[in-house]
Amino acid sequence: MKVLVFGGGGREHALAWAIAKSPQVTELVVAPGNGGIARWGAACGTTVRCIAVDGTNLEAMLALALAERPDLTVIGPEVPLALGLVDALERRGLRVFGPSQAAAMLETSKASAKQFMQANNVPTAAYSVCGSLAEVAEALNGFTAPVVVKADGLAAGKGVVICASRLEAEHAAAEMFSGSLLGAAADQVVLEEFLLGEELSFFAVCDGRRAVPLAAAQDHKRVGEGDTGPNTGGMGAYSTGTLMSDELCAWLTANVAQRAVDGMAAAGTPFKGVLFCGIMLVPQPDGTTKPMVLEFNTRFGDPETQALMLRLDHSKTDILEVFEASIDGTADALRIAMKPGASVCVIAASAGYPGKYASGKVIRGLDTRDDSEEVTVFHSGTALSGENAGEIVTAGGRVLGVTAYAADLRAALGLAYARLAEIGFEGMQYRRDIGWRALR
Repeated sequence: MKVLVFGGGGREHALAWAIAKSPQVTELVVAPGNGGIARWGAACGTTVRCIAVDGTNLEAMLALALAERPDLTVIGPEVPLALGLVDALERRGLRVFGPSQAAAMLETSKASAKQFMQANNVPTAAYSVCGSLAEVAEALNGFTAPVVVKADGLAAGKGVVICASRLEAEHAAAEMFSGSLLGAAADQVVLEEFLLGEELSFFAVCDGRRAVPLAAAQDHKRVGEGDTGPNTGGMGAYSTGTLMSDELCAWLTANVAQRAVDGMAAAGTPFKGVLFCGIMLVPQPDGTTKPMVLEFNTRFGDPETQALMLRLDHSKTDILEVFEASIDGTADALRIAMKPGASVCVIAASAGYPGKYASGKVIRGLDTRDDSEEVTVFHSGTALSGENAGEIVTAGGRVLGVTAYAADLRAALGLAYARLAEIGFEGMQYRRDIGWRALR
């Protein structure tokens, strides 16, 4: 089977790594891929190629897929989904894992997603959708600080600002409307009740009719240790067999993921692919927690996927069979096996991230040990050096995802940080407290 993966980050490296383990795969194409994927592909047993493509250009991606004619296409990032790549490929007879453009609305519009949750009885925080600063000022009368301000469209994980005062909220909204915060002006912003508790990333595989739980992870969005500083695309994540109880898994499947699938089907836009449910477990006076949906994403998370793919039991679960079941409407027959221990991904980022950063820094310490079932280094923003094709250099804000699996979280963290200590590039930054809540 020939498989095409669109994307070039750590998520796509992890997906390609898992796909290559399938005995069905004879050829794997990653577009555009990155320097680490290219070097890994040259060493692994499966034929792997990286092909340059503009991931924001629908026609370019479509032309590449039609030229390659894969048996299966897997779409990693959100932008191709928002552009309607799934629809375009399916119209031409290609099999694609991922939601349609209409179903991807659950991620591409925070305003529409909140309205969808309310209409389909999905538990979520109180909110208000505003189309102007005047509407923001009026709506803020109904909130108490802190308040969350969200840009309506895609923002690479950085369009959410937690504001400690009304003045901060008005300022954040103004920056979103003007485009100074994210580089593009928002047509709408969402004001949202601030929820305090433990965050959980819950993933379910969906086939248009049924949602089947995959696993859960916990992301670390803030750039600084102790969850301080601005939001990023994610500075690390961990996944354990004890992060989510069987009861919580069943509740989230029935009351969040399945309600979303049912609502999309009723609207005539069946949801296929993976549904990423960002959950806040809000403490209650009786000592229990109440799960509330912060947001939906309509693809695998990054860096959660890196941790999940190391925990996936590849001897019992072929990831391609998971993708095929989603496409064919047979997800109810899936039996997804996760290993019982713990996995962790620690992101090594460029100096200045999530703000401005320099690229082209030579990365030291990468070698063949970076591909095993215990420790794997997934590349997020790297390239092969133009001066010396054997060198890997930085080419993004998030550069590497050092990922490890062990019997428990402390041991997995030990493996990841030990490997990270052997790697370096100018200005490298990373959080040293990934998994701190669980260890506490």
